[in-house]
Amino acid sequence: MRRADDGGVHAVMDLLSTGAIGAVFGAVGSGMAGEAGKLAWESAGGMVRRLAGREVTAPATPDEVHAIARLVHDRVHADPELALAWTRFARGVRVPAPVTGPGRHCLPVAPRSFTDRQDALRLLDKEATRAFGGRPRLVLLHGPEGIGTSTLAFHWGARQAARFPDGQLYADLRALGPEPVLAALLRQLGLPDEDIPPSFADRAALFRRSLADRRALVVLDHARSAAQVQPLLAPAPDVVTLVVARHPLIGLDALRIPVGPLGHRDAKRLLTELAGKPAVSAARATLPAVLDRCAGSPYALRAAAPRLTTPPETPAGPGSDPVSAAVEDSYRLLAPDAARLYRLCGLYDWPALDAAAAARAAGTDATDAARLLDELAGALLIEPTDDGRYRYRPAVRAHAARTAAATDGIAACSAAVSRTVEGYLHLALAAARAALPESWRVPSATTPLSYENRGAGVAALAAEAPNLVQAVHAAEEFGDWDTVVLLGQALWPLQLKAGHHDILLPALRAGVRTADAHFPGTRTAGALHAQLAHSLMELRRWDEAEPEALAAARDERAGGHVRGHASAVEFLGLLRLRQWRFDEAYAAFDEAYRILDGIGPADEGAADLPRARALLERHRGRALRGLGRRAEAVERLDRALAFFRASGEAYNTARTLTDLAETRLNGGEFTAARTLIDEATAALRDEQAEQHLEYLRLLRERCDG
Repeated sequence: MRRADDGGVHAVMDLLSTGAIGAVFGAVGSGMAGEAGKLAWESAGGMVRRLAGREVTAPATPDEVHAIARLVHDRVHADPELALAWTRFARGVRVPAPVTGPGRHCLPVAPRSFTDRQDALRLLDKEATRAFGGRPRLVLLHGPEGIGTSTLAFHWGARQAARFPDGQLYADLRALGPEPVLAALLRQLGLPDEDIPPSFADRAALFRRSLADRRALVVLDHARSAAQVQPLLAPAPDVVTLVVARHPLIGLDALRIPVGPLGHRDAKRLLTELAGKPAVSAARATLPAVLDRCAGSPYALRAAAPRLTTPPETPAGPGSDPVSAAVEDSYRLLAPDAARLYRLCGLYDWPALDAAAAARAAGTDATDAARLLDELAGALLIEPTDDGRYRYRPAVRAHAARTAAATDGIAACSAAVSRTVEGYLHLALAAARAALPESWRVPSATTPLSYENRGAGVAALAAEAPNLVQAVHAAEEFGDWDTVVLLGQALWPLQLKAGHHDILLPALRAGVRTADAHFPGTRTAGALHAQLAHSLMELRRWDEAEPEALAAARDERAGGHVRGHASAVEFLGLLRLRQWRFDEAYAAFDEAYRILDGIGPADEGAADLPRARALLERHRGRALRGLGRRAEAVERLDRALAFFRASGEAYNTARTLTDLAETRLNGGEFTAARTLIDEATAALRDEQAEQHLEYLRLLRERCDG
């Protein structure tokens, strides 16, 4: 990050120009991933209200940002005092800087044995070295499964490593949408999680800016459509993007390089490299049948290499699929326990399985499952991932599912998937309880698992997030409504402590669908609506978050859950703060405070009442500050601060001190603000809250400027 006037976007423009004002709002909006970013956005809303003399709703589109920039421009040029206030604010804004350090080389390792593809390699070389002429360097490698399109991309990337010193980025598009893929690519460029913008548009813009002056390779593997790929393209002159797909992608303006089967001579050469000359010589009698059955598919040839002297049970028929044939040949050689685990683990499209999940699917123990997974990987029936797990190729999983249905029967197949889902449910419940033991939102259902501390619980939820999302889908397909909602509720600590909102959205939507259909008007439905609203708000999808927040309040009230009802109304107020609708925010916080009065001394949530009221006092102070009612804001914030100081909550103490400091600063009370900032900084020293500390440093600079 960099200050707005330290050589960034404002180095060539006045801080009072329309372009500079718009850039400040864009910078604040794109930096909302952490608590400090949210505070800065809220502060910007209060500044706009002060400058405009009326409420101005927060912008959600580039056109709305431009309109607000024009409004601010006209006001500051008409009033020198407002111009000074704006300049002080703008100088304290950190503009998200494109990442300039060296990116990582993240391509999967290319296989040692590689042959043919000379024509494709020449075309790739030519595309990388041609005169740019304003045309992005974009290549589509396409061919059927197992034909080696991904391997070709990895091999070319390894050959051209010197051409791309600023990074070789990789994204597997099989299971992720563009939002989490962009986050992963930004991480590979060196951006920390707290600096990744929450909104999709801001992520895409930062990704393009960060690649603008780089010599980098981007490989987008297993693409399904041009629409999926389009937001991930960077038009920089020295960036080459390779898109890998099974079929030509209609609508993608790229150099298309079809990848077909290896010729007979190259297929034999690859087999020789894989198995060795003695093995190929010994298989002279069976080699023609093996080559025919493999039909030039590198995957089939690799699978066949260990069994050259074992003739296929059935000859290859005209037009037969070499991958399916290779999978069947490998499967027939498995021991019964390995074959059973292969079948039952492949029944559902799990993103990546570990030994524990495989053991649940097959009804065995984790030690045996780990051994069998290694055996399946050796037979190329599953692929190891970077984190020590395993996944299926699509065609291989389809074979496993078909074979399981025919061999094990529907009942056994359903039981295997149910056991796997149940295992993920127990994991999620135990991890959620460890991560957030004090929260009434965490389900209290029993589980045999446990985690040693908060960090371990959050880490377990984060590591399994894609599988937990898939478990929600599986439970929904099976009509297991209780598991759908329990899994959804167990995701709350991950949302609150680590984000992952774009990954979790499909599971939360499924949870809300299920709750509305099967548990309407209950606290369960209210909790899931609140969770979905929270993630939508964090992703700056405010129009979608609002009806979910209202539904949460409706269902919590209908379910007679007073604490949950107050929390849902409080959340609506927080959403209004993000939208710069400060009057409505204050009204919502007031309503939540009144709802809490309905909790009696012996009722659920009674023990949490003092803290809940202190949080609402803080929120009311924030809303009053946005309204320009500084004296009232200070009164509310002082009350909240007294509680948090007495309770020893360092982080909430620091957050309230920050709110007070900003309120004093807005009133020109620089000395008082500086004292509060220093106390907040001291309170956060042991909290590992670097982003908040950076925000405090910015506020202190405003005190001095």
